[in-house]
Amino acid sequence: MLEIIKHPWHWSFAGLIIGLTIPTLLILGNKKLGVSSSLRHICAMCLSSNISFFKYEWKKEIWNLFFVLGLLLGGFIATKFLSNPNTIIVAESTKASLTNLGITDFKNLMPIQIFSVENILTIRGFFFFILGGFLVGFGTRYAGGCTSGHTIMGLSNLQLPSLIATCFFMIGGFFSANILLPIILRLF
Repeated sequence: MLEIIKHPWHWSFAGLIIGLTIPTLLILGNKKLGVSSSLRHICAMCLSSNISFFKYEWKKEIWNLFFVLGLLLGGFIATKFLSNPNTIIVAESTKASLTNLGITDFKNLMPIQIFSVENILTIRGFFFFILGGFLVGFGTRYAGGCTSGHTIMGLSNLQLPSLIATCFFMIGGFFSANILLPIILRLF
């Protein structure tokens, strides 16, 4: 049984599960999928302040915190016990492009030249972790939701703002990967 679980599954299985999650949430109580709002729920739960942004009935959204906890727990379990035993295959042209930028680790999903504990307190780490995290958080609030909320939930409900947000998420991702990443890696 464990061998079936450890064997890499086709990507469409995850797509099917995600696709079935949306109608399930809507049927079970008109719930909306999204992860970025969970931080607001945590702040509303922990802070008894006079900030109007945190004054709402967060207990109605407690399921969202369990959802995010499940994502974290599922990621931990998958990483520790269900990781793919096969080597990661990276195209030779991609390896050549990344090697020119100083990335030579192709054994893991995240290269250690960028994503390591040693990089946290460096200038490169500042750009990737601090500034990047701030921009993602700012963009999420400015767009009124995260990629999962807009791209999965909003598009399935045919929401025009979600289509616009998703287009800009993609443009930002392409720009960051093809323009900003090489500049940052060459400078630092």
